[in-house]
Amino acid sequence: MTDLTRLSLKALRDGIAAKEFTALEATDSYISAIEAGNDKLNAYVTVTADKAREMAKASDAKIASGDNGMLEGVPLGVKDLFATKGVHTQAASHILDGFKPEYESTVTEHLWADGAVMLGKLNMDEFAMGSSNETSYYGPVVNPWRGEGGNKDLVPGGSSGGSAAAVSAWLCAGATATDTGGSIRQPAAFTGTVGIKPTYGRCSRWGTVAFASSLDQAGPIARTVEDTALMLQSMAGFDPKDSTSVDLAVPDFAAAVERGVKGLTIGVPAEYRMEGMPAEIEKLWSQGLEWLKAEGATVKDISLPHTKYALPAYYIVAPAEASSNLARYDGVKYGLRVSGKDITDMYELTRAEGFGREVKRRVMIGTYVLSAGYYDAYYVRAQKVRTLIKRDFEDAFNAGVDAILTPATPSAAFGIADQELHADPVKMYLNDIFTVTVNMAGLPGIAVPAGKDGQGLPLGLQLIGKPFDEETLFAAGRVIEKSAGLDLAPAKWW
Repeated sequence: MTDLTRLSLKALRDGIAAKEFTALEATDSYISAIEAGNDKLNAYVTVTADKAREMAKASDAKIASGDNGMLEGVPLGVKDLFATKGVHTQAASHILDGFKPEYESTVTEHLWADGAVMLGKLNMDEFAMGSSNETSYYGPVVNPWRGEGGNKDLVPGGSSGGSAAAVSAWLCAGATATDTGGSIRQPAAFTGTVGIKPTYGRCSRWGTVAFASSLDQAGPIARTVEDTALMLQSMAGFDPKDSTSVDLAVPDFAAAVERGVKGLTIGVPAEYRMEGMPAEIEKLWSQGLEWLKAEGATVKDISLPHTKYALPAYYIVAPAEASSNLARYDGVKYGLRVSGKDITDMYELTRAEGFGREVKRRVMIGTYVLSAGYYDAYYVRAQKVRTLIKRDFEDAFNAGVDAILTPATPSAAFGIADQELHADPVKMYLNDIFTVTVNMAGLPGIAVPAGKDGQGLPLGLQLIGKPFDEETLFAAGRVIEKSAGLDLAPAKWW
């Protein structure tokens, strides 16, 4: 039999539906792959093998009766940010030790209703704060990719590093992820996978551990553009439990994948040509534009003048919201509790032990910018900048641009414990330079693998779309995917 883990999500789903193999066989294949490789990759923090087999058997029973869901029998990984009833949900933080929620996030509820199978919870940067998946309480995730001829461990990107690594290493058919400033698109680009951050409000945030509430959005990571479209179709939809969820019908995303880009205008922002950008990134960008032109798209130079302010504004808004959201972790109702001489002492000791270094740094920054005397100088100004960034995009779309093409990351994956990046957090933050604008404006963005660097490591391109126009991104992303024609199978070493 074919190795079921090497099939695309769609091929796996169709094979199960056609009874070529069972959902249980597919699930067992993935569980075996996890058992063989997870100790080296550290992608999963909890494997729910028994639960997965139960769900797969239920899928097989449904298929036997002809009652197939859209993702019936498909084994998925779930980022440790999504509440899963009765299952480890700790946002990869020590402060949520032992927490098993009594409820299910809306996104995972949608997936299970469509017949998907849960393999386990995936590693991530603590509270989704990080660009390398090194801030996790459970240790760093290792990228399945290595440079040609090298054996150096590389980061998978963050914060959804476990999701991207698990998909890339065939440890799940697809994975849920979240994106606050690039946390879906950057790890997808680093691992040769496809990741989409949908429009803010397209997927419910209910039951997802909050980092920055006005920026966080759930989305999928999978191996192909079509696979991400199928997952997003299941994950999306209005949720009355989330006041930021938008009451719009979910289109047939999968149907849009092959519609092409003929007649579309693709914007190229001048401000994304950064000083010191590697030549291979610049070359890939130009190549992507040529591929889209060859399929009938028009390319147009545009300006997004406030791009240069996006990163500093993001690193004011996001920590400010984080400091407010993380105030609820105090050791009283759930998670870690460190005893102290009184309640204030208990709060302080619990938080000191429970939060990691990066989380503490961002909470302190956030508390500072929200404090009296600094609120107007920092937070209010950052929100004004945010409005200007949004307006830049609106102006471009109003001038006839259908989607915007940019690089996804400033480089390929870098080494774990990179001394230069660890010594200077700002350099680490610069990894989000091409992605944060999309979150600040609430727009959809997709990262598609488009080439490789000199070491044979994957590089991605990013497409940015109009609000709630994910369909155009899937269509344009598919053109890039097809034109690149890459073999995105990392050489197996784990």
